[in-house]
Amino acid sequence: MTTTMMMMIKMNNPCLKILSTVLLLVSLFIYVLVAPSFFASPHFYKHLHLQAEDFELCPSNYTNHCPCQDPIRARNFPKAKWFRKERHCPERTQRLRCLIPTPPNYQTPFPWPKSKVTAWFSNVPFPKLVEYKKSQNWVRLEGDRFVFPGGGTSFTEGANAYIHALNRLLPVSLKSGDIRTVLDVGCGVASFGASLTDYDILTMSLAPSDEHQSQVQFALERGLPAMLGVLSTHRLTFPSRSFDMVHCSRCLVPWTDYDGLYLREIDRILRPGGFWVLSGPPINWRVNYKAWETEPQVLEKEQNVLENLAKQLCWEKVAEKDQIAVWQKRIDRISCMKKFQTLRSPKFCNSSESDPDAGCYEPFNRYTKMTPCIFPLPDVKNVHEVSGGVLEKWPTRLKSVPPRIRNENDDDFTLKAYTKDNRTWKRRVSDYGVMLKSISSGKYRNVMDMNAGFGGFAAAMVKYPIWVMNVVPFDAKSSNLGIIYERGLIGTYMDWCEPFSTYPRTYDLIHASGIFSMYMDKCDISDIVLEMHRIVRPKGAVIIRDEKDVIVKVKEITDKIRWKGTVVAGDQDGTFHSEMILLIDLNDTD
Repeated sequence: MTTTMMMMIKMNNPCLKILSTVLLLVSLFIYVLVAPSFFASPHFYKHLHLQAEDFELCPSNYTNHCPCQDPIRARNFPKAKWFRKERHCPERTQRLRCLIPTPPNYQTPFPWPKSKVTAWFSNVPFPKLVEYKKSQNWVRLEGDRFVFPGGGTSFTEGANAYIHALNRLLPVSLKSGDIRTVLDVGCGVASFGASLTDYDILTMSLAPSDEHQSQVQFALERGLPAMLGVLSTHRLTFPSRSFDMVHCSRCLVPWTDYDGLYLREIDRILRPGGFWVLSGPPINWRVNYKAWETEPQVLEKEQNVLENLAKQLCWEKVAEKDQIAVWQKRIDRISCMKKFQTLRSPKFCNSSESDPDAGCYEPFNRYTKMTPCIFPLPDVKNVHEVSGGVLEKWPTRLKSVPPRIRNENDDDFTLKAYTKDNRTWKRRVSDYGVMLKSISSGKYRNVMDMNAGFGGFAAAMVKYPIWVMNVVPFDAKSSNLGIIYERGLIGTYMDWCEPFSTYPRTYDLIHASGIFSMYMDKCDISDIVLEMHRIVRPKGAVIIRDEKDVIVKVKEITDKIRWKGTVVAGDQDGTFHSEMILLIDLNDTD
């Protein structure tokens, strides 16, 4: 400091006040020029989040928070067509920036297969369903745990007896391997899917959030595949020709309304030769109308409309007994063309309307509405050929080349990539087993692959007693979810800039390969990390595989949620390989 300035301070010279005023005015002028462009930039917000303090716990009333199925936000949307039950995700500025807390006295879920029949009450503390469905034996509360005896609205003698009855009606045995992937619409606590595990059948249980509280959460707590979802306005998040069987047991879907819109959506996702099973009203109404306390004329009309819609879809009824009816989708459309000439011909979708494989999401229009038309099947040369190609029986199906790849006309480029992918993930999963001993010990049951590709990770994990939710980002370079289903695996489309349709604490292991580099410039990656924290179980694990610089940025965020992560080298393809793995074992986290 100069002598002159010292003298000004000591003398309290008025010049000092003038100088301070000038400096303040200059600072304000610079702020006015620079601030608007700086704060308007998305990089400011990313920087702000990364420089923020550690994330704190949310209030306790967010313990079971589902951001896109929030009941308070849902009230802003109309009830018509169950639209209120669809996904309504918060805007970025409305998303929680805190950590979802665990409920008091939370305990590690029972290991599989014990989890199939019992769960801790403290993990899903909702007794309402016990009382509401007491007469139907869905679930009982015995001391500090729930017990799932296998009952259901249509399962008067239990789900196992119901499955045996269905097996007698189907033209193929459930043990044959012909039926591997099943969708259960309106699943309750997933007792139907639980019973099908005895046949090595993988069932995606689907239900909306409802007044009974957390039916899907019960299913996942039991170690069964499940998602929040509803047949409403937009398509289901699955590609065309996904499921070998779709099942509805008194699922309250108005199948005959809106010109059969929901039945047409089932036709889109049902594989040629697949089965649609409906039990409950109006099936076999002449015998059952008194028990259902419904006028026979009403039920008769509903079943007639249902039968006509099935004929339009070229489905053949193969069985009807007691309260169960089974329809089979034809293996092609050629055999139906003559019938269409005599029936009220349905509208076929054209290629300009939408991609049948797009599911709920498609580029530039993330939420795709259902259309009242029928998607044509892939061309065949004769009536004996299966549209899209023949699938092998399970488990041969897993290792066979899927028809969607066999039918690619690209000089075997896709086939070579698929084969290489399988070899790569077989090696990587073997490495994971060394890094994370809990994989091979049977500790994990519910697993999610956030960027599934061809499903190679899930295929390599099939040797363990787990199931994998294969998630394919809707904007991935290659949309291979249809291939994944043809392998006998299950999954869904997803935009990871939004939260997933599940409850907190529902996955034991989350695998994320390349997901952060994919979304680095699309949205705030700290939101993705917070979503992973929401859905992983307290003693679970997370494996993040990505480029080195991306891993560094992700670890800055995981440190702020107090996850203890270990960074190790990825594939050893050379000294300068840039891929790294961030391994987070929550058993080691306080």
